[in-house]
Amino acid sequence: MHGMMGKPTLSAQQNLATSRVMLMLLVAMTGVAPISLYMLVPALPVLATTFGRDISVAQMTVSLYMVGIACSQIIMGPLSDRFGRRPVLLAGLALMVAASIACIFADNLPQLIAARFFQALGGATGMVVSRAIIRDLYERERVGAMISLVIAVMMIAQMLSPLTGGLIETAFGWRAIFYAITGGALAIAVGIALALPETRRARAAGSGFRGDVGSLIRNRAFVGYVLCQVLASQIIFTFAGGGPYIVVTQMGRSSAEYGAWFATTGFAYLVGNLACVRFAPRHSLERLIWFGLALQLSGSVLNLVWSFTGWNEAPAWLFGTQMIVMIGNAFVMANSAAGAISVRPEAAGTASGAMGFLQQGIGALVSQFGAYLGGHSATTLPLTSAITAISLLCASTMIFVVPRRDVVVDEKLIEQAEEEESGMM
Repeated sequence: MHGMMGKPTLSAQQNLATSRVMLMLLVAMTGVAPISLYMLVPALPVLATTFGRDISVAQMTVSLYMVGIACSQIIMGPLSDRFGRRPVLLAGLALMVAASIACIFADNLPQLIAARFFQALGGATGMVVSRAIIRDLYERERVGAMISLVIAVMMIAQMLSPLTGGLIETAFGWRAIFYAITGGALAIAVGIALALPETRRARAAGSGFRGDVGSLIRNRAFVGYVLCQVLASQIIFTFAGGGPYIVVTQMGRSSAEYGAWFATTGFAYLVGNLACVRFAPRHSLERLIWFGLALQLSGSVLNLVWSFTGWNEAPAWLFGTQMIVMIGNAFVMANSAAGAISVRPEAAGTASGAMGFLQQGIGALVSQFGAYLGGHSATTLPLTSAITAISLLCASTMIFVVPRRDVVVDEKLIEQAEEEESGMM
């Protein structure tokens, strides 16, 4: 029983690292918040009609949810470093369950919007803590592959979540969506309580949030990897913000056709993550990032060239080339995230939280910027120029900020110290 609830030994950690149950838990805890976000989207018109409010007010059940995800990253990550992964995960899921029940019994839209914020605040705990758990269990060079694998499996479920939400709403009403979310969160909490031991690394005496933050922001490698990861994510937000206006307004296509074309970029991102899983065992983390940066920048420059020639005024050129960008983007995001949380493994939660907060917070602004570029121009040039500029900045962080030889704690020394500590206990 102690082995289940306490700090696992090195051999126990190796068993966890190869466990299918662990993979399923990581996917579930990572996906519960984004899946819950997209499940409600098909019901937004129904919510506006039910409560007699404008659709823009109903949209706040999505936008405030995203704010909750961003806030959760910066709060729950450091808490998991201090109190452990298990208790923070269970507390976050308890908050999600309570907020989901509040959504079921909401009498008006403001109540529902407030409950959705707390639902995200609790549910997104799994997003930030899962990355920390991956770093706890796996060596530095395997972290990127595991993050990619979790994302790839999660994306399949995430792509199906709007359809699932729409079917539930049609058959049983919008409140039934929150019954499903409540049940899912409870099931994940039970799985964590039964199958997830504490994985947090031993911390030095006197270490805390202030010390973790101070040591991370003074580390060039951490700053560089975080900037690389966050900038890579902004390519997605920029394109997602401007894409609908370009396809629907500029090209005169239907919103349904835009949705089909946009799905190709999600598919390319999925392919990129699966390719990363395949190549990671044979290549270093840095080499995978450089490969991703090369693809990302090449695709961005190609789309910029197509803008000058006018070729990407047709969706096939615009999205076909963007798929190259997204395959590279998957390599960059997963492996730069792995680099960031590996700089100081005992503070992986704080590192993961800071990265997630910046990604979501800046992304909210950048998506608006992308929408402005797409909606206030007659060509694709402003949007593709912005994406190329972000790709160049992303590559620049690896060239000028991340040290050529990243100074990290040797994995073997960590493992030896843990073996000695477990032997003494």
